[in-house]
Amino acid sequence: MKIAFRYSYDLFVIGGGSGGLASSKAAAQLGKKVALADFVVPSPHGQTWGVGGTCVNVGCIPKKMFHIAAQLGDYRQDQGKVGWSGIAENGSHDWNKLVQVVSNLILRLNRMHENNLKIAGVQYINSLARLIDPNTIELTDQRGQKSTVTAEKIIVSVGARPKLYEGLNPQNYITSDDLFWMRKPPGKSLVIGGSYVALECAGFLNGLGYDTQVLVRSKLLRKFDQQYAQFVGQYMVERGVRFHYGCTPSKIEGQTVTWKDKNGKEQSEKFDTVLMAISRQANTQNLGLERVGIQTDQDQKIIVNKYDQTSCPNIYAVGDCVSGKLELTPTAIMAGRKLIRRLYQGSSDIMDYRDVATTVFTPLEYSCIGLSEEKAVETFGKDNLKIFENVFKPVTWNISARNPSICQGKLIVRKDTDQIVGFHYIGPEAAEVTQGFAVAIRMGATKSDFDSTVGIHPSAAEEMVQMKKFR
Repeated sequence: MKIAFRYSYDLFVIGGGSGGLASSKAAAQLGKKVALADFVVPSPHGQTWGVGGTCVNVGCIPKKMFHIAAQLGDYRQDQGKVGWSGIAENGSHDWNKLVQVVSNLILRLNRMHENNLKIAGVQYINSLARLIDPNTIELTDQRGQKSTVTAEKIIVSVGARPKLYEGLNPQNYITSDDLFWMRKPPGKSLVIGGSYVALECAGFLNGLGYDTQVLVRSKLLRKFDQQYAQFVGQYMVERGVRFHYGCTPSKIEGQTVTWKDKNGKEQSEKFDTVLMAISRQANTQNLGLERVGIQTDQDQKIIVNKYDQTSCPNIYAVGDCVSGKLELTPTAIMAGRKLIRRLYQGSSDIMDYRDVATTVFTPLEYSCIGLSEEKAVETFGKDNLKIFENVFKPVTWNISARNPSICQGKLIVRKDTDQIVGFHYIGPEAAEVTQGFAVAIRMGATKSDFDSTVGIHPSAAEEMVQMKKFR
């Protein structure tokens, strides 16, 4: 007897980024019939890419590769100081070669992710998905042909895209969606924004030898510890980046950018490349959320409960498109996997976004866990905190001309419990230094625990367990 299935799929995932890939494969490996639809709407300059989402194509991976390329230029200048000869300290950088190397890596990752979906048993559909009703999805392929499928459950994981600047023609600037694929060297560059994307891009552009300026409306790294945000900016200035604070762009004509400073005075300058990096916005437009009653916030991010469930009971959402969640690849992956275990394995484990470690890959890297000093004061009160600090010179910088006083660590400690509620490190290899500490802090580590931990010598990480001075 032939069994009639009510739906085409047990689970349909919209979005081929980190959260979508993780959740779809996890469900398929449990024997569920799963499909994933992924389609990249071209940027205003026509840039598109393969499966893998922002992280693989225009985010974490290419950003880190460009950052490393810039760092290698610094290391080249240090090599002669320890006896290496034949090093062209003042050599030029080949932008096109870097872009080709990174593009080849991205294309390999695209193929790997497609293959991994196939191995897991997920049907990959390269089409734009749109919700028709709570169980029906309309698919539009590259030729514009439409079809529909149904699913018992749906996960939306469409991520975010760079926010365009209202009132300025997007044809006159690029975003991070375009930068890593540019075949023409950027030349003299203006980065607009004070976000981590803005500062990371400005940092490696400057490090690769391009005259780089940054237009900042208010603060650098608004959501991060402001003392350390200023350290990041200070180091970039020492490396040659020029910052214009309190400024907003008013016009871009050809290669000329006009902006107003904090006093309302207009200034203009010509640039070869203008990079807009003011913010990111959820990629939820034209998804049909309103058709099924899914609620969104003022930034068009999807509102979910603690179980990642939207206001439409059988539709869930994870990743950067979700309101109030961290916009990080690892959190999207973990949230997606935990969701699948709840849906199909009876788990009650929900995603915990507390004490997630993160790193800003600026020329001087900055990692943090937990609360900024500002947030800690707001939460616990200034009188209930001890702020421990340490200024240090990494041993590797003994052969470098880099500023020896800028590397610092900070621990924010509750007086009543001795618990560390904020961890901040600024210096080389920040991600590698910080990852292990995240485990300890999630487990409720105290300052006494850090004090009784033997450091690895010589290392930058040992500075974080040797702090004595506090304020």
